[in-house]
Amino acid sequence: MNDLNTIDFHKISYILMDCDGVLTDGSLLYMPSGEVIKNFHSHDGYGIEQGHQHGLKFVIISGRSAEANRHRARRLKIAELYEDCKDKCIAAEEIAHKYKIDFENFCYIGDDLFDIPLLKRVGFSCAPPEAIEDVRNAVDYITKISAGRGCVREVVDLILKKQGKM
Repeated sequence: MNDLNTIDFHKISYILMDCDGVLTDGSLLYMPSGEVIKNFHSHDGYGIEQGHQHGLKFVIISGRSAEANRHRARRLKIAELYEDCKDKCIAAEEIAHKYKIDFENFCYIGDDLFDIPLLKRVGFSCAPPEAIEDVRNAVDYITKISAGRGCVREVVDLILKKQGKM
């Protein structure tokens, strides 16, 4: 983990997030129809709303596709949702190109092996405490709050405080 004082939080304008294991606790409940039910936390939703109000942008980059992902993104006014991403750096490169920003403008929150390449490239990398050990060793910050219980809100609050907006 890096010293947070070495990170230029004023450059962070986008928070990129994995879905399963970050916005959720990683559990997947399958209905008999095959539909996936996911449990999201209201603290994360409110944190994202607060982030929007202070000019932060949000992107969900998920390795899976699910109607629950699309529904949550719509509810939180997250316009950028990437699903079935095997290489999350490609999605981030598309965002950077589309909005003419650099990877130093990204915070990324991830929890598993396929998140590490992107975690190593962004300006501020985070993981929930349940993330696998290799991820916890690769990030700048490990949240105190668990995945699916408000860890995104913790990161949003931290960034806004460091930017002097809270």
